[in-house]
Amino acid sequence: MQMNHVVKSLIAAVGVAASFSVAHAADITGAGATFPFPIYAKWAEAYKKATGTGLNYQSIGSGGGIKQIKAKTVDFGASDMPLKLEELDAEGLTQFPAVIGGVVPVVNLDGVAPGAMKMTGEVLAGIYMGKITKWNAAEIVALNPGVKLPAEDITVVHRSDGSGTTFLWTDYLSKVSAEFKTAVGSATAVKWPVGMGGKGNEGVAANVQRIKNSIGYVEYAFVKRNKMTHTQLKNTEGVYVSPDDENFKAAASHADWAKAPGMYLVLTNQPGKASWPVTGASFILMHKSQAEAEKGKEVLKFFDWAFKNGGAMATELEYVSMPAPVVKQIEDGWKAKIKDASGKALW
Repeated sequence: MQMNHVVKSLIAAVGVAASFSVAHAADITGAGATFPFPIYAKWAEAYKKATGTGLNYQSIGSGGGIKQIKAKTVDFGASDMPLKLEELDAEGLTQFPAVIGGVVPVVNLDGVAPGAMKMTGEVLAGIYMGKITKWNAAEIVALNPGVKLPAEDITVVHRSDGSGTTFLWTDYLSKVSAEFKTAVGSATAVKWPVGMGGKGNEGVAANVQRIKNSIGYVEYAFVKRNKMTHTQLKNTEGVYVSPDDENFKAAASHADWAKAPGMYLVLTNQPGKASWPVTGASFILMHKSQAEAEKGKEVLKFFDWAFKNGGAMATELEYVSMPAPVVKQIEDGWKAKIKDASGKALW
């Protein structure tokens, strides 16, 4: 699989969208999460070929996406941290999940192959709190008999921007470590006790690749694309699992979207022997009242097309598509909530 093609695809899609911005008024704009960037890029390229409609998506982080949709500077926002119903209602927004993926710990250690190293949430919390500082610390060695670990300092890499990936990572670490929850907490941006920042999943991946003896966290498509060294991770059942779309699907299978107010669901630390512990959905945010009805309708058409035609592309990049019953629930929500200025449903 040519993972670098993903970036070229988005550049091409964005370039085409920009060049036809005058001629084709229905081209759509979105901004936010870097977590789903590879699959939105793939979908954008295919959708442009199928329909002639372009997507200009700015991969700026979930915090930026939330700000831009609230300011009405884009047609949709994207965030891996869902907004609670109260905030959605206060801002006149609705949200729906578009795709599911996994956040994965990655390391840069000489002689350590992808998937050869084991980690637990408790040890990761210790590293990200600055309490475990050496690769040959007893806590890491105990998990990895037979793995040659250097007597070197750990360089911790985290996100520098407001990030849904950070939200999922810190939500997970807060669930497995009461000390982490108290000391650092869970949010799109936290005050890290230790480490260096990278902007976007792209920036964290680049820093980990560049710096020996480092550790970071990125969405799995970025791991695959950059041929990075991921670790195994112990889940709630005590099983060490490796990241892939089947393990993300196993975690997502516990989601009950129908009972989630505003479709607010966080999928970290789910039960099940095959579940990947840091799984999450990426959400789309739209205004309920669409001042530019045609643009709003085009956004819905794009995601309807992606739900119906984008499954194989999602699997190729190790994402999980939304199941058909959830898609029906999402699109029923569009009919009920997203209207033009006169109150007429767009879908």
